[in-house]
Amino acid sequence: MYAVVKTGGKQYRVAKDDTILVEKLEANEGAQVTLDQVMMLGDGDTVTVGRPTVANATVEAQVVSQTRGPKILIFRRKRRKNHRRLQGHRQDLTLLKITDISTSGKPAAKAAPKKAPVAKKAVTKKTAPKASAAKKPAAKKAASKKAAAKKSA
Repeated sequence: MYAVVKTGGKQYRVAKDDTILVEKLEANEGAQVTLDQVMMLGDGDTVTVGRPTVANATVEAQVVSQTRGPKILIFRRKRRKNHRRLQGHRQDLTLLKITDISTSGKPAAKAAPKKAPVAKKAVTKKTAPKASAAKKPAAKKAASKKAAAKKSA
């Protein structure tokens, strides 16, 4: 089984026990990382393509090390002006070892709690405009009191 995952703005084709170098992820060495942006799953002749991602599919990986890429030299020059600038860059990278490709189960349990708080937030958003509407006239009254105080002084 293989999967195409998206992380750090790039896509990687991974299988179980593969090691890949990706853009830096905020995780300590030895930590488990879940890559939930799975673009495609393949298992023999069966291929599942997501729109844009495959639902309930995740890839579990373990952080092997935090490292840096090779040094890249950037050289800028302008002809006939004696203008030269040399700059170096090393990209921060994370080495991941793929431990598991999951199509359902754990992600579905994680997705259910996420949906419930979203509904609660929508309810608070509906009540929030009423509260802010009540606050707006109070703010105007306070502003008018300050203006009156300035005129009398």
